[in-house]
Amino acid sequence: MTAPATPADFRSVLRLALHPPLREAPFWIIQFVVFLIAGVHLFLDLHVASETGAFPSGVPVALLILPVGYSALRYALAGAAATAALAVVLWLPDLLLPRDLGHVGGDVVELTLIVIVAIVFGRRIDAERFAHLRSERAMSKALDIETRYRQLFATNRSPILVLTDDGVVGDANPAATRLFGPDVVGRTGTSLLGGNIEIDEQTGRVLSLPDGHDYRLDVVSLPDETGDVDAQVIFEDVTEEREEGRRARRYAQLVTRAEEDQKRRLARELHDEPLQLFLLLARRLESLGEVPGVPTVVVEGLSEAHHQSLDAAQRLRNLARGLRPPTLDQLGLTAAISSLKADLDEGGEPVIEFRVVGTERRLIADVELGSFRIVQEALRNTLRHARANHVMVSVSFGSNELTLSVIDDGQGFNLQALSEQDSEHLGLLGMRERARLLGGQLEVRTGQGHGTQLIATIPLGDDRASRDGAPS
Repeated sequence: MTAPATPADFRSVLRLALHPPLREAPFWIIQFVVFLIAGVHLFLDLHVASETGAFPSGVPVALLILPVGYSALRYALAGAAATAALAVVLWLPDLLLPRDLGHVGGDVVELTLIVIVAIVFGRRIDAERFAHLRSERAMSKALDIETRYRQLFATNRSPILVLTDDGVVGDANPAATRLFGPDVVGRTGTSLLGGNIEIDEQTGRVLSLPDGHDYRLDVVSLPDETGDVDAQVIFEDVTEEREEGRRARRYAQLVTRAEEDQKRRLARELHDEPLQLFLLLARRLESLGEVPGVPTVVVEGLSEAHHQSLDAAQRLRNLARGLRPPTLDQLGLTAAISSLKADLDEGGEPVIEFRVVGTERRLIADVELGSFRIVQEALRNTLRHARANHVMVSVSFGSNELTLSVIDDGQGFNLQALSEQDSEHLGLLGMRERARLLGGQLEVRTGQGHGTQLIATIPLGDDRASRDGAPS
């Protein structure tokens, strides 16, 4: 189907109509034919009576269709309009003959038809030519795009495979041929990518291939002219990126481990020396207050100092337990959270409820410690910011994962509006990092006035299986 001409095309046609091909010799031959027909017609009208029937009236006018049509076919509207205009001009002497010798009525009608034919045929041919030019330009552009694509396809350093709609490799660039071998074309995508995942679900997946590199897949659909949809699979080398991520995670693990070791040493030192000294001081002050003959004022002072010493000892004990709760190492995660809940219950509101789902068991030290720190930080943020009346803490032991949840009915907050400088946001970052270091993830659901739900999911693989006895 021919595409309709655009207004721009018609403007171009008008410009062509006003600029006939005067430098073309065939054009002047056509004009000579028109001149000859007009001369013959004028001669017949002057010297041959129409009543005799020697030459049918109007036949020479109809003959103009031949040069006008040929001019339209050869030069489109530019030639047809000029030829028709010349015919009208050459016919004027015939139309001005006296006593109707020029057959004015019939000639005018036929000249009008000739002009109409010239315009209609010329415009139609121009439209066809412009449609053909547009088609050629589109084809040229498509070929240019195809050429550029092939150049990019061939020179791209990333391996690229083109899979047909039935999952077979139909094309591969040189980088893919070097990676998968010269026989890669014709192989199935499943044999190369592994698994039974649909092609359109491969985007973002990371593969470790035999060359020792890691590649992230990007899938682009390529519909062709037949209606089939091929898939272009681009392999982006992310080896350095993943290695950098592994180094960053390793560094974070070392920093976290060093921090926990320091907390453990500090807690032990507080428990072994300052705490014991305060307890000895309290007993010494108590014994001095019981010595006979000590004035009452001194006894009262010693008693007050005794209570202050016990209070300081209790503060040191709480500080040591906050740094590294001994219950965590001795009895496990749920016992440590229960002990934390008991300590927080002494402060009154909010009401904290703790429940365990599934079969409770011991986990490796890193999982128990990281899980405890997540719950501890979540409860700390709740007490500081949430203004909640009730908090539900849940630990769910699944066969393959551990789920921690801390849900409060507090005021909530706008998670998107938190700045990086907010202490609460830093707490969330810390919890997310701990969950990530354990191979899990942290999800926060909150809204202004709708409370907060914090859910951490931590996988329990073979290396994180339950174990009997205390941690090492």
